[in-house]
Amino acid sequence: MDEWSDPLYVLSQVEYMLAAPRPELLPRFSATAAAVLPHRAAAMETGDCSRLPIKVDGDPAITGAVTSTELRKLAALGVPGQAVVTDETLGGKRRKLVVLTSAPVIGKGATIALVPTEDAPADRALEIVAKLWDLVSVNAAQRATDPEPAVLESSIAAATARARAITDLGQAHAATLTSLLSVLRSRRLGDDAARRTATDLAAAALIELRAVADRDQELSAEPASAAFDTLAAQLDPLVRHGDVTVDLAGPGDERPLPQDIAHTARTVTRGLVLTALERGSTRVRAAWRLDGQVLRVTVRDDGQDVTRAAPATGLTERITPLGGRWEVDAVPGWGATITAVLPLGVQEAPELRPLDRLNPRELEVLAGIARGKRNRQIAEELRLTEHTVKFHVRKILGKLEVTSRGEAAMLARELRLESVSA
Repeated sequence: MDEWSDPLYVLSQVEYMLAAPRPELLPRFSATAAAVLPHRAAAMETGDCSRLPIKVDGDPAITGAVTSTELRKLAALGVPGQAVVTDETLGGKRRKLVVLTSAPVIGKGATIALVPTEDAPADRALEIVAKLWDLVSVNAAQRATDPEPAVLESSIAAATARARAITDLGQAHAATLTSLLSVLRSRRLGDDAARRTATDLAAAALIELRAVADRDQELSAEPASAAFDTLAAQLDPLVRHGDVTVDLAGPGDERPLPQDIAHTARTVTRGLVLTALERGSTRVRAAWRLDGQVLRVTVRDDGQDVTRAAPATGLTERITPLGGRWEVDAVPGWGATITAVLPLGVQEAPELRPLDRLNPRELEVLAGIARGKRNRQIAEELRLTEHTVKFHVRKILGKLEVTSRGEAAMLARELRLESVSA
């Protein structure tokens, strides 16, 4: 706890959390918060992640039984910006909990529940974790609105796999409960009161099951028209106040788009429109169209200089992980028509490489380790405190799943960390 009086230590902890890839967001927050508020487990539900809205960390006896229904009830108790201590159910059992909620300007917010090891956490500890959660949740919400390519690579596969699993589970449970209702409604049963009670319970279970499916649909997809309306709102100042005519044509289709496709389509559309304006176009038309199992994002302009009409590298990096491709029709003196074709199907989720688990600062520290430097030398080279370097080394060993600096150095050399160590 005394370390939190050191500004450099606090900043290093904040940097560690904000640099987390989305799958590591909860584990990193939990590890950081544990220094001031020890806890056995943490569970989080967010509306901004289409891959896995519920995330858990800690004691599997608790985390293995956490449900979305429990977290939604806890969300109703939370107060944004504060840590609320309450006795509620998590993991199927009533416990002492610390509930943190967020309501950022961007995004849908999130709820996190910690299971403290103490019955009465200190007020200062509660204040610190509340502030940390505010920082983390705002950063996560901003990143979720425009996810990086590395995240996009596995999002669709994970979301689709989850939808399939829920569908299969739903069908099995629905069949079981429907059969149960048929048996309980049978006139051959004698206990009317028991039959009515069991019927009500089974009917309630069916309603809850449908609610879970609806919740999954809400988190993993959004209607195509609504997704385009969000884009239109983002481009509205340009359309209303710009000297160039910008026409927007929505898909006119309510079919759901995976959220990662919707995010990417908006990013690509904005990028192509701005590029067209930079080329001196006087009229631009942006349109979305669902064509079978693909979304076609087309931007057409009348700019005569088509030598710069090729999509920017950054936009290509957006669509490539999703299996997307470009269609370009550019005629000098007439303008250009550029279409991004985004498949709605499943892409194979890549396996995370060991070095991908490290943030840029950790890669720099690892490079120093690989060159045989001691913590003090690395600290001087990177202009950090030796305490901060020790903190990074500990995190590096954990992420790489090794037990010593020597093993970490060997792994760095095997994976050819030339770009950092050169």
